[in-house]
Amino acid sequence: MTDWIGKTFTSTVGRDHLEALVDLENRMAGTEGERRGAELTRDALAEAGARNARLEEFPIQGWVRGDSEIRADGTVQACIALPRSPSEEAAGELIDLGYGLPEDFEEADIEGRVVMVRSDVPEYFDRYIHRREKYYYAVAGGASAFVYRNHVEGCLPPTGSVGTPEEPIGDIPAVGVSSEVGARLARRFDGREVSIAVEAEIDEARSQNVHAEMGPDTDEAVLVTGHVDAHDIAEGASDNGAGTAMVIEIANALSERSDELETRVEFVVYGAEEVGLVGSDHHAANADHGSIEAIVNSDGVVRGRTLEFYTHGFSELEAAAERVADRFDHPVKTVPRMGPHSDHWPFAQWGVPGYHVMSDTGELGRGWGHTFADTIEKVDVRDLREQAVVLTELVVDLAREGTTIEHRAPEEIAAALEDEGQAAGMKVIGDWPYGE
Repeated sequence: MTDWIGKTFTSTVGRDHLEALVDLENRMAGTEGERRGAELTRDALAEAGARNARLEEFPIQGWVRGDSEIRADGTVQACIALPRSPSEEAAGELIDLGYGLPEDFEEADIEGRVVMVRSDVPEYFDRYIHRREKYYYAVAGGASAFVYRNHVEGCLPPTGSVGTPEEPIGDIPAVGVSSEVGARLARRFDGREVSIAVEAEIDEARSQNVHAEMGPDTDEAVLVTGHVDAHDIAEGASDNGAGTAMVIEIANALSERSDELETRVEFVVYGAEEVGLVGSDHHAANADHGSIEAIVNSDGVVRGRTLEFYTHGFSELEAAAERVADRFDHPVKTVPRMGPHSDHWPFAQWGVPGYHVMSDTGELGRGWGHTFADTIEKVDVRDLREQAVVLTELVVDLAREGTTIEHRAPEEIAAALEDEGQAAGMKVIGDWPYGE
């Protein structure tokens, strides 16, 4: 039976859902827009034929953006606050640490200074360094404030949250500046006094996860996930409206193949991912990890045609992705390393088999993501449909009774993070869950 392929390749449900999400304009965690996006997603899953479509609420730390500015020698330089920055002012001598590698922080005296770092890493460096890692190196060194400079040109200041699960509001004011403003700051004001001011409304709020199911009512499940929230400065089309649209397309395609499912498929679209994986943390804290056969988490799909799978050392996941890609002659890239970001991680950190599914664009970093430019015209509907075909087949493959992927011990995950050089940064951030 191949009729489902033709239907998926001509489907409009994913694109229609993406349009509905971006037209909400603001899906920031804890807002009415995020809730409306979750409601639309719940309804779309039900319309696709999933059962028991519902919302599950949970509390979060609310944060609403106000005005922000950088003042330097009588000038005001454009910036935006990083979510969960404290609503404070700070001043100090500006120090430009370039890429903000761990050794850059080790070699510099940053106490009392305003630290500026780029949003990328050099090609020679062996891993990506997350924004929060750089922020907490600055905090640990006693910096007075943090400036996050985009590496993508186009006058696009980047956003992205700070804070930890234990302390959701960060320690020092944090702002994002465009590549061009960052270059100006480095050229004119490096080593000179600057001040940072962040205004934000900080209060309690609520978010929600979307759940629905398809296939037999087994105790075990394959999770198909994404996140519906986005940053308030843009449409959030690729991050992660496209991932949510992918969940809808997969559900729609699986409705044509429900008789082939031998394990329950649970769709979960999370809230509050962009402020620290709060929705998936909530789910992971209340789920039976042993019942989860595998997770297919779409966050960063459709940015390019080639699918990229972080497989977290699960050789069976790598084999399944390559096996399915071969059936459709679709380009894929598998990465066996740990990927301790996005909504698979609250499960994968404890040894649950999980993919982080993205697109390989051939470029470092997020591209247009987390900027004003994350808009819908950059999302290729052909890539959405093609990737939905591949991922639907993958879910069916994982949901077969004969497919067995052994869970790993948390100690193995911790050891792999150590071997890959990721543990030190996670400990600085406060994301290391394994003890000393």
